[in-house]
Amino acid sequence: MSVFNRITDIVSSNINTILDEAEDPRKMVRLMTQEMQETLCDVRSTAARHLADKKRLAHQVNYHVSRAAHWESKAELAVSKGRDDLAKAALREKSGHDAHIAALRAESVEVEKSLARLRQDAVSLNEKLQTAKVRQKALALRGQTAQSRIKVKRSMHNTNYDDAMDRFEAYERKLDDLEGEAESYDIHSRSLAEEIDALESGEDISQELQALKVRVKHAGGVSQ
Repeated sequence: MSVFNRITDIVSSNINTILDEAEDPRKMVRLMTQEMQETLCDVRSTAARHLADKKRLAHQVNYHVSRAAHWESKAELAVSKGRDDLAKAALREKSGHDAHIAALRAESVEVEKSLARLRQDAVSLNEKLQTAKVRQKALALRGQTAQSRIKVKRSMHNTNYDDAMDRFEAYERKLDDLEGEAESYDIHSRSLAEEIDALESGEDISQELQALKVRVKHAGGVSQ
């Protein structure tokens, strides 16, 4: 396949269609990007050859122009000397160089057209390449995100994970029971302390009552 055909196939392709039909869009974009880069290298190589051809043709044109001028001057000299036969021979030589000049210039025009097509196709291809690179990065990021989410979802739906969570919850309930039992001892301890405080409070009240009775009795005796 020629370089021009390869460029035309890639440039005219619809990236979205390729991605929709591909089983692995990231792989497809990566392969397409690689193909575009390789084609750009071919374009540069072909352009370099065309530029070399253009220079070669220019040198050949200059050579034949020089030779045509040379034989034209010879024909003029022959005419001035009355040698029409030599003048005709010199003009035939000049005509041969003129034919070469015309052919070389026509070839140069085709080379220049080819270079122009290469430049235009290279610009279009480079635009597609940049789009593909951006799309490749976006797909890579989305792929990584999707894979991470799948791992999380699989973990959450894994029976081993569910069993582990059930055991964890059972252990939490057991801890709740143990902590409740420990708190019950604390409650019992607080009740005992409260009873002792109550006894001490009762003794204080009894002593205060006795003191009150003594004061009342003394007060009664004084009044009598």
